[in-house]
Amino acid sequence: MFTRMFVKSTFLANGSSLRYVSSSSTSSVLKIGDVLRHKRIFSNEDVGEYSKVSHDANPLHFDSESARAAGFEDRLVHGMLVASLFPRIISSHFPGAIYVSQSLHFRSPVYIGDEIAAEVQAINIKENKKRHIAKFSTKCFKNGDLLVLDGVAMAILPTLAVEQVHCHDRRS
Repeated sequence: MFTRMFVKSTFLANGSSLRYVSSSSTSSVLKIGDVLRHKRIFSNEDVGEYSKVSHDANPLHFDSESARAAGFEDRLVHGMLVASLFPRIISSHFPGAIYVSQSLHFRSPVYIGDEIAAEVQAINIKENKKRHIAKFSTKCFKNGDLLVLDGVAMAILPTLAVEQVHCHDRRS
């Protein structure tokens, strides 16, 4: 088994980060076992904006009393908003990628202000007509180690070359 090494680490303006882990320190080509990561803290504004676009106005996202009455500590971040980190990671490293499928299992609630670390790990890669079909294990962790969301994603990648991420969105 190869020793895993961090070969890229980019810290964004808001302190969130993306990291690329590879089995080779000289390669920036996606291989099975490689992991791409992104950290994000979801705000009240994020939840409000997502609700406007999705038309999901469930009171669990907006009313602390309703959330507590349902057995939660406080208002919840929409699960699909948290899951949106996966295509963000893939598309930012592989511009032109086509997100084909995603399975999701919600394991634990995410509250406004929680730090979420999302990761996608390449578990299968097949070449098909100059494009690549990649299968990724997808996971989100809260506060470092609590699994809150996991699943599997499939994407068609135009290349296996991993692009360095430059981000101007301070909330990303």
